[in-house]
Amino acid sequence: MMPFLVAAILQGEFLLSFVLFLAAGVSDALDGLLARALKQRSMLGEYLDPVADKLLLSTLFLVLTHMKSSSGERLIPVTVTVMVFGRDMGILIVAAILYAAVGRREFHPSVLGKANTLVQIAAVALVLLRQLTAQEWVVMFRQVTLDLTMLLTVASGFHYAWLVSRRTPPPAAHGAAVR
Repeated sequence: MMPFLVAAILQGEFLLSFVLFLAAGVSDALDGLLARALKQRSMLGEYLDPVADKLLLSTLFLVLTHMKSSSGERLIPVTVTVMVFGRDMGILIVAAILYAAVGRREFHPSVLGKANTLVQIAAVALVLLRQLTAQEWVVMFRQVTLDLTMLLTVASGFHYAWLVSRRTPPPAAHGAAVR
């Protein structure tokens, strides 16, 4: 759905965009539920599902940062998108280094990382919804989710760094006695 969703946003079709975003979320949730219920989980699916989710969110953050409201402000502030991308790139770089250096492959999401993703999804939904209505609760929750996205992006980035530092074996001591 991503190409259609992006095209709808770029054409200013925010009702269609909102509906497509909700449909993408519901289909992703149903896919996960069905895979677990039918015991159809696979290693490939476990890797591809979060990658697809991250690709969708990252693309939407970029597109919504590019788009401006009727008042001229960006739908998502540049600062939020830069922080989200900075954290994600940092995690990808550390994961690649750990894989290359010690063959470590398991990079399970943390609670803060999952909370960050959930808040990012809510932020995108509310940014799209805000283009359809100026109701006070939508305006307020849009800002709250964008602020929470920034907070959780920083917190989860530091949390991942802390988790990696605890799980990575210390380097061998230099000058150790040889027997």
